Amino acid sequence: MTDMANAGASGPAPGAGSLPDPGSAMGAGPLPDPGSEPGDATVRRRVARVVLLDPDDRVLLLHGYEPEDPDDTWWFTPGGGLEGDETREEAALRELAEETGITEVDLGPVLWKRYCSFPFDGRRYDQDEWYYLARTRGTGAAPGPQALTELETRSIEGLRWWTSAELSAAHETVYPTRLAELLRTLLDEGPPSAPVVLAPEIV
Repeated sequence: MTDMANAGASGPAPGAGSLPDPGSAMGAGPLPDPGSEPGDATVRRRVARVVLLDPDDRVLLLHGYEPEDPDDTWWFTPGGGLEGDETREEAALRELAEETGITEVDLGPVLWKRYCSFPFDGRRYDQDEWYYLARTRGTGAAPGPQALTELETRSIEGLRWWTSAELSAAHETVYPTRLAELLRTLLDEGPPSAPVVLAPEIV
């Protein structure tokens, strides 16, 4: 799964295949993308992440941490690296199911794209991330992880739904770092007509 999230600005970045956003690195597990050479210390990945909203417009985030430093934590969106020849859409839905157990969703358009690079569990991850909008068809309940990789079991400690107000008031690290602002704009204005390219995050 993770990315996670995705390492962002402080610590691995958020968001199976996920990591910071170390959320992003985990997702498909820290497996090298076709762009990575065997033995290469850097893992290059194409990542699909999900901005999942429930009927009350709450967003679902995973809570991750650096395996060697449990005090270094962050929140990130579900998602992770592509496996084999799957599409970004297929990876987004697979990662969401593996990391949260949620399968009854309507996958929408790509909201944002970004490049991030961060250290995680002794390696560096370079990721090309696409963030998809998705809506749950149910009540917004989250059963919990269903198929985490070994790395993810050592770096994810739960998930929760966040309101826009809670996210804006949070003092915790969240990836991408502008998520509160981006979510507020999404709820106020709807999805952009074309994916917004976010500033790179390099840690």
